[in-house]
Amino acid sequence: MFTPLLSSLSAAVPEALQAAENSLATAAQTAAVTSIGTWWMWVIFFSIVLVVLAIDLIFVGGGKQHRVSLKEAASWSLVWVTLALSFGAGLWWYLDAYYTREFANTKTMEYLTGYLIEKSLAVDNVFVWLMLFNFFAIPLELQKRVLTYGVLGAIILRTIMIFAGVWLITHFHWLLYVFGAFLLFTGIKMWWMADKEVHMENNPLLIWMKKRFAMTNDLRGEKFFVVENGVKLMTPLFLALIMVEISDVIFAVDSIPAIFAITSDPFIVLTSNIFAILGLRAMYFLLADMADRFAYIKYGLALVLIFIGIKMILIDIYKIPIGISLTTVAVLIGGSVLISLIKTKPANS
Repeated sequence: MFTPLLSSLSAAVPEALQAAENSLATAAQTAAVTSIGTWWMWVIFFSIVLVVLAIDLIFVGGGKQHRVSLKEAASWSLVWVTLALSFGAGLWWYLDAYYTREFANTKTMEYLTGYLIEKSLAVDNVFVWLMLFNFFAIPLELQKRVLTYGVLGAIILRTIMIFAGVWLITHFHWLLYVFGAFLLFTGIKMWWMADKEVHMENNPLLIWMKKRFAMTNDLRGEKFFVVENGVKLMTPLFLALIMVEISDVIFAVDSIPAIFAITSDPFIVLTSNIFAILGLRAMYFLLADMADRFAYIKYGLALVLIFIGIKMILIDIYKIPIGISLTTVAVLIGGSVLISLIKTKPANS
């Protein structure tokens, strides 16, 4: 009577033990992962970036004088967003196949949240660039040239800053609290200054550069430098490029700590950041003609920074789930865009 039962137990116990061992091994493997990026994943990522940049520069004329149409800007925006989402899908597929479904969902959510945060905060870059180009009277056909070099410089700069940030956080965990407080302060300041007018002519750096370097009074086509009467002169186009690069440094100080509140995995931080930057130029030309329709988006960005700052400060007390973070950021940005479009709706429409 007991023989069949004992036989079943003797067969079931080893299977259960083996299943438990496999689960523990998978959990240990997942916990041991400090970065999901392997050498070949880095190679694939940088290859994608280099290929799309080459296509843009060589075949589309990204670095030459060219007036970007709304259709072209929309098409390229779609390309960049599709590329970023496809990369995220490929990331999920790989992690789901070689780790666990839960691990794949978590890491992919971190990537998407980081991408959305960087993409959202980049909107402020668009407004600053528009202000700079208006101040320097840079025509639309020359703006693409400036932004091409600006984006290339931003990619290099962000890569350096992200790896430096990962090293600092790894060795000095308390810096997360400093970053959190800084983001909280920046968000409050952004909210306070959202409707304040900025006077570019009073910018100390701009005043210093004009005193320091010999410049032409007007543009010289797409040239950054010209030689006149044996003297090398800087054109306003190059000065605009310098200000674009500096503006990105300023915004990187906000955006990079913000994504560290989501994850400290350098692969996720860098990939989400770079994909957001790659689409930044197309987004500028897409929004430039209707920037006045997004009057309230700065309030949404301010709330995002405040939320991320609080999340970072509380990181060792209560870790806000990634899903809640992604939803909160999406609601804040989407809500501010919707309110802007409703409030600025033309009266005759």
